[in-house]
Amino acid sequence: MREKIINKSAELFLTLGFKSVTMDDIANELGISKKTIYQHFDNKTKLVEATTSHMFENICDGIDCICNASQNPIEELYDIKMFVMKFLKNEKTSPQFQLKKYYPQIFNQLQIKQFEKMHASVKESIQKGVDTNLFRKNIDVDFISRMYFNGMTGIKDENIFPTNIFTMDYLMESYLEYHLRAICSDKGMQILNQFINTNQS
Repeated sequence: MREKIINKSAELFLTLGFKSVTMDDIANELGISKKTIYQHFDNKTKLVEATTSHMFENICDGIDCICNASQNPIEELYDIKMFVMKFLKNEKTSPQFQLKKYYPQIFNQLQIKQFEKMHASVKESIQKGVDTNLFRKNIDVDFISRMYFNGMTGIKDENIFPTNIFTMDYLMESYLEYHLRAICSDKGMQILNQFINTNQS
């Protein structure tokens, strides 16, 4: 039952936002009493914490699978973007914004975990690009991977990129191209241009 509650909560939080969804909403959706939820979680904060942790683990598992199966680091980044967008349902309600505003402690813990995971996998991916001559030899791999994380986090700032002007899909697509054009070698640029022309979204 605990897993069912987490899965349903994740779905509702991503669709309607962390603040908007109540314990009553979750209970009604599952056809159970609120008391049943409280048997597994002391309060809504504990439920939000368990749900975000569960979503994070699922995303990490998916990213690992993509990295293990990828053809090259350029396609890998696009595949990861597609996977994350699908998983987060385009973040129409800016759940990340609500999480930061109403559950800052959980948001900060998640941010640290996201950085550790993303920094390690992006660093490895960029190094692979350098080794296969798709990325320029003279780039600082550690610096670029930190900048990539910073940019990916920055485009989710509602104050700078309001959702009524930019969709999350557009922001991620544009930032990804911006990032890759900055580090690709001539060989990498050919693959990137070919990939964009073939998969124009």
